[in-house]
Amino acid sequence: MTFKTTFLAGLACAFALPAFAEITINDAYARSSGMMAKAGAAFFVIENSGDEDDQLIDAKADISKITELHTHKDMGDGVMKMLHVPEGFTIPAHGKHALARGGDHVMFMGLLKPMSQGDIVNVTLTFEKAGDITVEIPVDLERTEMEMPMEHDHGAMGN
Repeated sequence: MTFKTTFLAGLACAFALPAFAEITINDAYARSSGMMAKAGAAFFVIENSGDEDDQLIDAKADISKITELHTHKDMGDGVMKMLHVPEGFTIPAHGKHALARGGDHVMFMGLLKPMSQGDIVNVTLTFEKAGDITVEIPVDLERTEMEMPMEHDHGAMGN
């Protein structure tokens, strides 16, 4: 190949490849309401340092029969209802989306074993653009809601 051919081939590849989202998962923890609980949840902040929005579209875990993306919706009269969100959550370019107690979260239904303090839950998050990202999430049964960083956008919490 000549320099010109190599250069043009490289240039073609550079323009043919899309700019993928760059996703990181921060401040992750999981919990259940106790040793006899049949369900649990995971919370974390998803950061997208890429130039394109991405969409968290699925989650799978090794601790439960069913793993879904959920949110809470205010039904009025002080009643909150938990709902499956099959379309997932948008992670804006150069932004973040918090999965937090009382808002968006990963829900574990039909726990295969109790969640104990310090255990690790393996969760595979599927994004439209970034693909699969596997995260080792520690179980923290002692953490309170107030320990969640306050500067994050809590998404579909009715903001």
